[in-house]
Amino acid sequence: MFYYLFDFLDRTINLPGAGLFGYISFRSGMAFVAALFCSTWIGRRIINKLQALQIGETIRDLDLEGQMQKKGTPTMGGIIILLSIVLPCLLFGKLHNVYMILMLITTLWLGMLGFIDDYIKVFKKNKEGLHGKFKIVGQVSIGLIVGLVLYFSPQAVIVENINSYHDTTNNIEVVEYASHAESSTKTTVPFLKNHNADYAGLFEWAGKYKQTFGWVFFVLMVIFIVTAVSNGANLTDGLDGLAAGSCAIQGMALGIFAYLSSNANYSGYLNIMFIPNATELVIFAAAFMGATIGFLWFNAYPAQVFMGDTGSLALGGIIAVFAIAIHKELLLPIISGVFLVESLSVMAQTSYFKYTKKKTGTGKRIFKMSPLHHHYQKPAGSIDALIQSPKLALPESKITVRFWIVGIILAAIAIITLKIR
Repeated sequence: MFYYLFDFLDRTINLPGAGLFGYISFRSGMAFVAALFCSTWIGRRIINKLQALQIGETIRDLDLEGQMQKKGTPTMGGIIILLSIVLPCLLFGKLHNVYMILMLITTLWLGMLGFIDDYIKVFKKNKEGLHGKFKIVGQVSIGLIVGLVLYFSPQAVIVENINSYHDTTNNIEVVEYASHAESSTKTTVPFLKNHNADYAGLFEWAGKYKQTFGWVFFVLMVIFIVTAVSNGANLTDGLDGLAAGSCAIQGMALGIFAYLSSNANYSGYLNIMFIPNATELVIFAAAFMGATIGFLWFNAYPAQVFMGDTGSLALGGIIAVFAIAIHKELLLPIISGVFLVESLSVMAQTSYFKYTKKKTGTGKRIFKMSPLHHHYQKPAGSIDALIQSPKLALPESKITVRFWIVGIILAAIAIITLKIR
């Protein structure tokens, strides 16, 4: 809203300083500060309200150190994050921009899905929460909406980098771009130079229908990615500050990609596709980082509030949709590597247990406990598992910080892929 107000004041009465709101750097900085302030200011009030309503976490005894001390800690704190993302975006973003609209819809949609799940757990006293099939329907639905909008919206276009050559006269690398912007099912392939993969290229056999098959496959990919990353964030939300800190790191990396992709000079220098209308994603990324970092004020060990599914489902979905919007979804296994490993640890543990139980009658484990972060909370020998290291259980805060460090390394690697091609 401020953008439109100050743009009007700048054009009509030439108000000094009003032109600042035309700069993406200024608006993103303001969005970050506003989100940080919002999350810390309203956080205490929401926590007090949750405590007054006795909305506390129900803890399942897994024999982890300090676990039962968390019983009764307010949950559904994801409301703090959602409000701290949405309000700054409404204040400093261009609300007619398709990417901003799509990110806000994703935030509210998955936030509501997680809220319903938390509500059933807390108020209905049903530990299972929202039935899995309804969660999947909600995630598939937003994935379908995102996929269709990104393909059919006239604003969701790219200008593709089609060729590059070395100008020997000026000793510079010159990147040639397509003559016009277009909707596309193409995505950037990491580590390969001058190569944008088109999902439609998988269907050359379909002849004139390959583009139709291509966008259908693209929509299916969006649904899969949104569901996978959303659930990955949900599984990672098991230690104080782990999910919030990991999301802040990933949001920073994606914000950098959005800024570079939406700037013609930087995208030309880096030889990546130019996405003209993606500047507003930088605003959203700034608000996202401010909200998650501000939430850590209360969620860091020992946590005063948990985000619950209200926060974790939304945060994972936001990261997935953001990456898809800037055509960098193939980088998600790196950027969201922490989420990926957490998810794979659960899948591997479950599959191996079922397989060994079927073969021998006794189920065996790979890890002492899954998701992976709980594995490090158990001392060697406490559970019969293939992997027993580390020998001693690690403090929760140390596990969290080490996972953050891994996330930072992965984010750096993802950014470096812009030049390693």
